[in-house]
Amino acid sequence: MKIGIASDHAGFSHKEALRLWLAGLGHEVVDYGCFSDERTDYPTWIRPCAEAVARGEVERGIVLGGSGNGEAIVANRVRGVRCGYCFNEETAFLTRSHNDANCIAIGQRIIDLDTAKKVVETFLATEFEGGRHIPRIVAIDD
Repeated sequence: MKIGIASDHAGFSHKEALRLWLAGLGHEVVDYGCFSDERTDYPTWIRPCAEAVARGEVERGIVLGGSGNGEAIVANRVRGVRCGYCFNEETAFLTRSHNDANCIAIGQRIIDLDTAKKVVETFLATEFEGGRHIPRIVAIDD
């Protein structure tokens, strides 16, 4: 799978670890930055990743920050992106299966790296259920 990933300084450590781990699993990972743990503004890095998801250049997006909240807000401002804020496997499962999320936001200050990996695994492995959820997705996108 081709996956976009981006973070600010507060999510940089998890981003780097997830990027390497995903590549090791055979995924193609496109890194939209940031590229160090020096303070930076998250919209600078998150928006290009979300735009790539919306254009179909990557199949899924993963955005990270300190809490993940600001990153989810930025990503969701891009038309065509449905970014779920995930902090455990259940939230990752539900955002994919019910909301057809194509992006997730993770907070490095909220969950440890092992949990983040489980969240990402669940996000990538879960299929959209369709059915009763389709009218809701249509309403979101309208």
